Amino acid sequence: MTSNPNPSFDEIEWVIQIRRTLDEELEDYSEVPVCIFNVPKTLLATKPDSYVPQEVALGPYHPWRPELYEMERYKLAAARRIQKYLQGLKFHSLVDRLSKHEARIRACYHKFLEFSGETLSWMMAIDASFLLEFLQVYVVKEGPVVTRVSSRMSHIVDYAGTKSAHNAILRDMVMLENQIPLFVLRKVLEFQSSSLDEADYRLCSMLAGFGEDLCPFGMREDLPEIEVAEHAHLLDFLYHLIVPRLKEPSEIMEVMENENESFEGEEGSFGDSSYVRQLFKEICKVLLKLNHGPVRIIKRIIFSKPVELIVKLPWKIVSNLPGFAILKYPVKYLLFSQNKDENKPENGNSISKSNIIKPPLIEEITIPSVSELSKSGVRFSPINGGISSIAFDAKTFTLYLPTVSLGVNTEVILRNLVAYESSNASGPLIVTRYTELMNGIIDTKEDAKFLRERGIILNRLKSDKEVADLWNGMSKSIRLTKVPFLDKAIEDVNKYHSGRWKIKAGKFMKRYVFGSWQFLTFLAAILMLLLMTLQAFCSVYSCPRISKFTMHQ
Repeated sequence: MTSNPNPSFDEIEWVIQIRRTLDEELEDYSEVPVCIFNVPKTLLATKPDSYVPQEVALGPYHPWRPELYEMERYKLAAARRIQKYLQGLKFHSLVDRLSKHEARIRACYHKFLEFSGETLSWMMAIDASFLLEFLQVYVVKEGPVVTRVSSRMSHIVDYAGTKSAHNAILRDMVMLENQIPLFVLRKVLEFQSSSLDEADYRLCSMLAGFGEDLCPFGMREDLPEIEVAEHAHLLDFLYHLIVPRLKEPSEIMEVMENENESFEGEEGSFGDSSYVRQLFKEICKVLLKLNHGPVRIIKRIIFSKPVELIVKLPWKIVSNLPGFAILKYPVKYLLFSQNKDENKPENGNSISKSNIIKPPLIEEITIPSVSELSKSGVRFSPINGGISSIAFDAKTFTLYLPTVSLGVNTEVILRNLVAYESSNASGPLIVTRYTELMNGIIDTKEDAKFLRERGIILNRLKSDKEVADLWNGMSKSIRLTKVPFLDKAIEDVNKYHSGRWKIKAGKFMKRYVFGSWQFLTFLAAILMLLLMTLQAFCSVYSCPRISKFTMHQ
């Protein structure tokens, strides 16, 4: 006999609910998209406090938690205040109206709700009343009129946004698991208002103030009129304030995190070896101009018949000769990596197309830090326009980044936007990709300070170190994605940075000289071999006589 893994689960209530749902001819809400999800476990494990409400529970995911129960009295106070404006109607009349939309409410949640219809309707009515009471502070009114809140709510609702309780509730309001469908707020306002248009006007005014206060990039100047029916909940409204609508989402491909693919090479732009061959060509030109002392003898050895024969041998044979095997991978990397890429079979697809849709194979974007980019000549400039304005100007070597305001609520907002995007978006993860970009270019507090001084980061936190920690802590994502305009900017920055001669030489020295003891050992062996050859040569032919002979010539 097996025991019930969930002691609080009421099997009889579950059967009654299923039977009633199947028997009653309710309106079909199968087309209503799910918009409220559980936070993916991989994200939840990184920082639970950013996803689990700390002050107030809204909706059916975190009801009646003991540590949040203190806020229930404020919810009831908000419900009583709404009842005063119902023109003689009781609060349960509002509950009855919401109960008619029970199926639609349930359809919005990804999680199966074990509550009865009556419990769910009361929960929605009371939580929506509290939420609207709190959002009154954002109502935009013409003239000096200020919306008042109840005295019981006055110590947690703050017009200036300076009270800690106010910010704590704001953070809870934007959490993915703490959302209420926006149409529920609309129904509650409609119940209080004389018409639906009046209710929509009030709700739009609340949303405009809410977005202006919490959106890290500010409100867009070209923002169209807010359509309440187009947004699922408050977090969805914030998301669409930030994320532009792509015209061609079909060109994007995603790679799931659990795909077992390897990433070849740490620097993608280093695969083009043309500049390395150019470097060796310049070195050879310099050596050919030198014709004094030992250099002349070494040149005779290098350009002798045996060496010429070895050079003409196939690479597979040369790489297996004693002393040459340790040079196999560096030389192969330098001389043949480009040809290898050019000679790949098409496999039914054009190379150009595969390059366009090829998604990233690592979680963190490969891009140098702000400090490294600045040293290589990259400039940073703020731009108004949100994430869609990110671009790199190759003519002026300028990377344009949107101005982002970082405050006490920003990390929770960004994390829940990433969680919502990963759960709901079928296309590219734009916010996720942006956070990966910022994580890639900001490594230290010096990087954060540099961007702050350029006006790209408006820091309302305690220090630049907190800014760096905020971005570096957001590297975890659910799936890897490719966003055309963002990845083009990243590719252009990497191309410019890797094209600098100082960077080229530094990478080569670090990778195949200082980073390879085998290479250093081989160079020492070659040097010893050349000295021994020179010594043997001079023991047979007097070196001074050779000098005189060449001088007579």
